[in-house]
Amino acid sequence: MKNRKRKGRKRKEIKRTQRFLPFILLLVLALTGCGGGAAAGESDGILETEKSTGISEETAQSQNVSKEQNGEISSATRDIFAMDTYMTLTGYGKKCEEALDEAVAEIERLDNLLSTGNAESEIAQLNQNGKGMISTDTQVMLEESISLFESTEGAFDITIYPLMVEWGFTTEQYQVPGEDALQQLLNNVDTSILDYDAQTHMLTLGEGQGIDLGAIAKGYTSNRVMEIFEEYELVSGVVSLGGNVQCYSSKIDGSPWRCGVVNPLDPDNMNNYMGIVSVVDKAVITSGGYERYFEDETTGEKYHHILNPETGYPADSGLISVTIVSENGMLADGLSTSVFIMGLEKAEAYWQEYGDTFDMILMTEEQEIYITEGLEDCFTTQNFPLHVIEHK
Repeated sequence: MKNRKRKGRKRKEIKRTQRFLPFILLLVLALTGCGGGAAAGESDGILETEKSTGISEETAQSQNVSKEQNGEISSATRDIFAMDTYMTLTGYGKKCEEALDEAVAEIERLDNLLSTGNAESEIAQLNQNGKGMISTDTQVMLEESISLFESTEGAFDITIYPLMVEWGFTTEQYQVPGEDALQQLLNNVDTSILDYDAQTHMLTLGEGQGIDLGAIAKGYTSNRVMEIFEEYELVSGVVSLGGNVQCYSSKIDGSPWRCGVVNPLDPDNMNNYMGIVSVVDKAVITSGGYERYFEDETTGEKYHHILNPETGYPADSGLISVTIVSENGMLADGLSTSVFIMGLEKAEAYWQEYGDTFDMILMTEEQEIYITEGLEDCFTTQNFPLHVIEHK
């Protein structure tokens, strides 16, 4: 068991409010011509990326389909509500409608499988019973979670779920946990306690443990959507799963997708990006403490939802925004949380060792941006000092 450091804080009266970012995070799909495929006047748009969750019982569903006419490439779009957030999917190609129909069905299937708020889901049943045989999807995410837990030295930990419940981030009954309750829960936050038999697919939790794959599930889901796009031989496509953006191929004219990264100092202003990154066949996933938080009614102190498994309190690493760019959406999803917890120095050391599979965009409390060298030619910012982290 790891030795855990605790910050001495007293229980406080809580103002039960939470800030939710705009639900439709995919501002403009970047459509440009390919042959005669795009209409005149369509501009080079920007995909906004950020992790957020908007709680709603409404399910938004719409589609906007253009047929192949005069050499145009068919396109289809779906807007749905799943995994507690709004999502947008767009595909280009002869089978785009079929591809998006299957992608939506896959998202809904995974939502039903993984939701901790659905008592019948596989994860909820595991948490209730303490053990169970897990599906192929959960196996993949569990194995990736164990790998990240080990490589990040515990910064990524799916057993933090009971702490999330105690803070009220799963129920909106917000509170700052008392020290005794916090320490008791911390004793069980440790992925290494999990007992997983890969041959029988049986997962057994330690006493008092619970798991939540939410920090990796949307990335796994966007990977699955990319596989569906490939199966249907789409020309191009993009998904925004609650802001976790993943791009399939390039835009239809062959140019990269341009993704605007939210400015954590002004997150409600959709015209004030921290920067823009251009990508092809990549996921762009951002985490920040501005996404979900509550305030102490008396002091105004804010407590965000990215908890440090070492302390049990919201991460206070000196970073205010972390964006991960990778071909693997699941990896990018998990690392955006992990790196936010690590802080700049540990994040750089981690990238030096594992950076062949991802790049980073980091903003510090001093309002300086650090990018890894793989993004030097495809990231731009106008408002902040920019530093490039190079391989040693």
